[in-house]
Amino acid sequence: MTVSDVPVSDVPVSDVPVSDAPVPDAAVLDVIVPARAPWSAIIRAGQELTITDLGGNQAVDCLLYDANDTAVRYSAPDTIHAQGGIFLTTGSVLLSNEHTPLMTVVGDTCGRHDTVGGACSKESNTLRYGHHTYSQHACVENFLIEGSRHGLGKRDLVSNINWFMNVPVEADGTLGIVDGISAPGLAVTLRAETDVLVLVSNCPQINNPCNGFDPTPVRMTVR
Repeated sequence: MTVSDVPVSDVPVSDVPVSDAPVPDAAVLDVIVPARAPWSAIIRAGQELTITDLGGNQAVDCLLYDANDTAVRYSAPDTIHAQGGIFLTTGSVLLSNEHTPLMTVVGDTCGRHDTVGGACSKESNTLRYGHHTYSQHACVENFLIEGSRHGLGKRDLVSNINWFMNVPVEADGTLGIVDGISAPGLAVTLRAETDVLVLVSNCPQINNPCNGFDPTPVRMTVR
């Protein structure tokens, strides 16, 4: 499957305008993704995508696919094994299931990002927080909605990256979802090593601290 013939300007993005802040120099795309919303774009080889946490403490779930062949997609095991650690920061290379580089983290003012916490879903919400949460919108639904615009379905969902999310590992190996270490204006910048389709869920979770119990918008800037 290929989406390489779709220019960045034709990929559906948020209709919400950017703030009054000036558009960064050489930006080809600059949008605000509303709280709880999905987003996608094709980032061309050599371009850089900056994700800015506008309100602070906002998790941004992310999936990456080779835009020329979406069967080649982000692999958490390959990435973790290659860098010898589970957290992402400047210098981390995001590898595919074919062990090829998709994107590289070239800038990071937050300092650490999660690779193992996964994406929230109606099912996981019900298991963790009770049946009353089943109707709440979640990241899996965002991925399915946005992915469908590019011919992707549930079988194409893999373990995702959680930008700005704080998931420490305890001494006994258990994971915790705790207050974030991000703050308003902190950002991570990714350089595309090939044409990459980026899917994002601006996490709608309100039952744990990953969004400070109050989801907020984020900014996507492509240079």
